Amino acid sequence: MAEPALPSLPDAVEIFDTTLRDGAQFEGISLTVEDKLRIAEQLDWLGVRWIEGGYPQANPKDAEFFRRAPTELRLETAELVAFGSTRRPAGRVDDDPTLRAVLEAGTSTVCIVGKSWDFHVTEALRTTLDEGVAMVADSVRHLKAAGRRVFFDAEHFFDGYKRNPAFALRVLEAAATEGADCLVLCDTNGGSLPHEVQRIVGEVVAHFGSPAQGGVAVGIHTQNDSGCAVANTLMAVIAGATHVQGTVNGYGERTGNANLMTVIPDLTLKLGVATLPEGRLERLTLVSHHVAELVNLPPQPADPFVGASAFAHKGGLHTSALGRAGGATYEHIDPELVGNHTRVLVSDLGGRAGMALKARELGVELDDRAAAALSEELKRLESLGWLFEAADASLKLLMLRAAGWRQEFFRVEAYRVSSYHREPPGSNEAEVSVEATVKIWVGEERIAAVGEGNGPVNALDVALRRALNGRYPALERIHLTDYKVRVLDSVAATGAVVRVLIDSTDGEETWTTVGVSENIIEASWQALVDSIVYGLLHEAAAGD
Repeated sequence: MAEPALPSLPDAVEIFDTTLRDGAQFEGISLTVEDKLRIAEQLDWLGVRWIEGGYPQANPKDAEFFRRAPTELRLETAELVAFGSTRRPAGRVDDDPTLRAVLEAGTSTVCIVGKSWDFHVTEALRTTLDEGVAMVADSVRHLKAAGRRVFFDAEHFFDGYKRNPAFALRVLEAAATEGADCLVLCDTNGGSLPHEVQRIVGEVVAHFGSPAQGGVAVGIHTQNDSGCAVANTLMAVIAGATHVQGTVNGYGERTGNANLMTVIPDLTLKLGVATLPEGRLERLTLVSHHVAELVNLPPQPADPFVGASAFAHKGGLHTSALGRAGGATYEHIDPELVGNHTRVLVSDLGGRAGMALKARELGVELDDRAAAALSEELKRLESLGWLFEAADASLKLLMLRAAGWRQEFFRVEAYRVSSYHREPPGSNEAEVSVEATVKIWVGEERIAAVGEGNGPVNALDVALRRALNGRYPALERIHLTDYKVRVLDSVAATGAVVRVLIDSTDGEETWTTVGVSENIIEASWQALVDSIVYGLLHEAAAGD
């Protein structure tokens, strides 16, 4: 049966990124000027067409960003856009502070927002509908006269069009008549559904005509309050929009904006609409994760296309099929197209086939017998609370041991940790110190070392490094970057089993190790030792 034909799609769309403005309103994000400059570099490297740098009249940081950008950014594919709003009611464009700030930002392209919902004009602005239209017309005319390319964001457009389509179109006509280069339809409250967006965008495109027909370009800007931001964006393009606004990882006010990390591959790989320059799509995952680090928020594993779990397989049927036929059996695209990769999650749901696949992924040679034995051992360990899905470094060490490898960097004889808590009379602050003693063997040499720290893990780390001092120079480059503890059986209260995850890096690679015990110090020690051993092993392999 033939697939139904899609509407006539544009060959390409322009990607307009508003992470630095709209995305910065996401709860938990507070960007410095340095952050904004680094994110702009990443967006340019990805290949977006427009980067909305911020609202220069809103705060000093955005004004500083536009002052520094011309000398500190070397943009190759993107152009910066300054954001502002239309003139004030009953005001004049030539002395309007917002329009002045937008022009002083010095960008060749500006984006201004104006009301297109009659309710907001009469109730929020407390002015007439005629004045609302004039505010838009005057502002666009003023900016065009100053030689700027102008994008007009029609705020609350979909809500306004549903209530009073005649007025919403009057606002767009005012912007278009004065030379606006793109009419951006905004679902500001995020309450529209895909079928509504497709219909309304289609009617607007038909009203104004496409740029190829001498009309004006139509754009789309969606919020995710109904969980439909990506779908609404796709439906807008299907209906004729050629300008797409969104943010990296969907950051944005309230529940966020359309996630460009999903919109871009959906348009290009699913609908055949060009979005980025040739060869840039495979940078998508790297940019997603890099920006997540810059805004200090963890990447979401379940994000489509770029998430760590996007191409992860856990069930035995999945992993067995992957081993026979590759990713095509359970993956909707080749992960490498977006810079991601297939992952096999070794768990009690996977069998020998999954174990063999995971071993190959980690570069370990396991024969069938070793793979089968290790699969059973992992099921036993997971029943005790161990989890290796997020701890590939510990898993690789287990696999190497199953294959017959034994690490010879050091052998642990014993460790001891003591914590001292004292509350001096008359003081409101307690004195806390932690001391750890570690005894290890390096070859035939027995070594004991003492370390002090602000906690047991820190003290053990210091002691182990002192014991190994001078023997492995790579230790100077290995650092712990994160430490997580999870209680596995809350019913047992303070006697519960805990799982510890430690993230480490040598400046080039990052790895995670795991430890499990009823004793939090023992669980931490297990993860710490694995972290050091893996780092030394990685350094040794790199030197071969």
